[in-house]
Amino acid sequence: MKTKESIHILAVLFAFCFLGTLSHAQINITVLETFNYPGGTATTSTAPQKINDHGDVVGIFTDANSATFGFVRFANGTFSPLITEPNDTSDFTQGRGINNSRTICGDYIGSDGEVHAFFRVGGTFTEYDVPDATGTEVLGINNAGDFAGSFVPNAGLETPFISIGGTVTPIDIPTLIFGAAYQINDANAVVGAYYDGSAIHGFYQDSTGALQFPIDPPGSGETLLRGINDQNWIVGTYYNDSGQHGYCLFHQADLRPSTIVEIELLWMGSIAQGISVAATLTLDCTKRVGLSPGRHAQRKTRPSC
Repeated sequence: MKTKESIHILAVLFAFCFLGTLSHAQINITVLETFNYPGGTATTSTAPQKINDHGDVVGIFTDANSATFGFVRFANGTFSPLITEPNDTSDFTQGRGINNSRTICGDYIGSDGEVHAFFRVGGTFTEYDVPDATGTEVLGINNAGDFAGSFVPNAGLETPFISIGGTVTPIDIPTLIFGAAYQINDANAVVGAYYDGSAIHGFYQDSTGALQFPIDPPGSGETLLRGINDQNWIVGTYYNDSGQHGYCLFHQADLRPSTIVEIELLWMGSIAQGISVAATLTLDCTKRVGLSPGRHAQRKTRPSC
């Protein structure tokens, strides 16, 4: 029986031509399986966020009482217990990223009412904040343990950043009002989204620090770049007059509109090994599954996460 609960899938992209001749490539989407966190119902939400090269997926589960937890769905189809950061005082913990060592990154709301980041290795949590920031989110982590996210300075607006070898570097977009970096790959290339006062756009920063912005599919009114793999394949979402869409950018030397392949899925996370994608479908076409802002996003205006 069909319900309005969201259905979460693992999908595979197949590009049948070499990337250099991508304009002639045939792209197919194959649904491998569907999943919800065990016990999920029409009043709960299961939102995958990232996937590692082994097929482990990290995500966010929201129960019927709007309490939010992290989780891992392992490649063998089993699930971790729900993850709650020990310093979470608001029933708000989110699993955001996972690397091949199964180091998990995410965020939680602490006793000060602000959002802070965490890392989890095995059962051990380590809290993290960008120095002198009032709030920090870590949204993606690569296999070297470098990571990307956003922070709020003591007197400022939410700013995307990367941390490489322990050195934090803000991503400086001249027209940015607020934004976030969603993922970093093993070459330290980064994708994210920002608001410039009129619309939300995607951005890409390569391993040399060269920045490309804004990145928008034609006709988009809102664009979020959500994931990047080691082949620089990029996934994201955008909105236009007909609604919400997923898409993939096959990045070569530059990002060109001709490289955009629209994918009719409502939400897409990071891609691993050039083919695997964490994605979300819904039977209720009126719901914006995977873009629900959650309590933090309601508290602070920012791109939907």
